[in-house]
Amino acid sequence: MHTVVERELELKLVLSPERSIPVPARLSYRTTDPYAVHVAFHIGSEHPVNWTFARELLVEGVFRPSGHGDVRVWPTKVAARSVVLIALSSPDGDALLEAPSAQVSAWLERTLRVVPPGTEAGRLGIDDGLAGLLAPPPELSPSLDPQGAGPSDDPWPSDEPVDGE
Repeated sequence: MHTVVERELELKLVLSPERSIPVPARLSYRTTDPYAVHVAFHIGSEHPVNWTFARELLVEGVFRPSGHGDVRVWPTKVAARSVVLIALSSPDGDALLEAPSAQVSAWLERTLRVVPPGTEAGRLGIDDGLAGLLAPPPELSPSLDPQGAGPSDDPWPSDEPVDGE
């Protein structure tokens, strides 16, 4: 069974220390992609701007500075409110977003109940996929062979001559 944990919330796009604008966003977590969180920012364009990054980075960033490069997350206080700042960098530009800590933390807790830390790999089905790839092929049965080959017929004949030919 696949589960999706979503939360709509309003972030603030920080333009300067004195100015920010509201940005509706959707946080999404999918058990089919257990290591990642997805954030869709609705910025008034036809399509939302989507970012995907490690769930662990966001979990850690609620408590202490986390990440480097394209995504950085850290907790702080703004006007006595606890917030999480998310800095995003791309070739198209940089953005600093402010998210309410309580809402982000509550959503993260839901994701952690669905897939506890350390159990993500079990959700990927890698072991089942490898077992299927490494399993010996099933024996061809005369009743199941669509070509009508009998048990002694080789489904992959070789180029070597057979006795009497």
